[in-house]
Amino acid sequence: MRIFGAILAGGQGRRMGGADKALLPLAGRPLIAHAIDRLEPQVERLSISANGDPARLARFGLPVLPDRDTSQGPLSGILAALDWAAPLGATHLVTAPTDAPFLPPDLTPRLLLAGDTALARSAGNDHPTFGLWPVALRDPLRAFLASGAKTSIRAFADAQGAARADFPDDGAFSNLNTPQDLATAEARIAAAT
Repeated sequence: MRIFGAILAGGQGRRMGGADKALLPLAGRPLIAHAIDRLEPQVERLSISANGDPARLARFGLPVLPDRDTSQGPLSGILAALDWAAPLGATHLVTAPTDAPFLPPDLTPRLLLAGDTALARSAGNDHPTFGLWPVALRDPLRAFLASGAKTSIRAFADAQGAARADFPDDGAFSNLNTPQDLATAEARIAAAT
């Protein structure tokens, strides 16, 4: 089994005033740097799924994968990452969003224990951008996106019979969607140091 990873950084940051969330500062470092620090040790190779100018993310030294066709949200990013990982010999892909700096250090093993396709869950809530995807799902995902079906990660995952991996720390999945969320994360980091 060969597990690759992708940080989903293609969001438009509407609730952050249109800012590129990946590059917003948190504790003196870009937000995406925190996600890289957490996910990179858990996978064999890591990539960034992002649209726009890839040069803005070049300093992180990871492949930047744009959506191939019209973006249909995070599922398009997952497909781009699966298309990148498959020819490199990966069997599975783990995904996490760029705006979750506290993602669990055991995300990958817990997802693997749950099943071949799995989503993270805590406090009874699914966290669909935190998922485990076999590369064999490339064609089914491509067909799903082309079908015009509701393009939610959960809908696609459930159509594939995805298991759920339960995590005890709901705070590990905190997404920083607003300036207030960012301020709360800053305070959390400051309190821990």
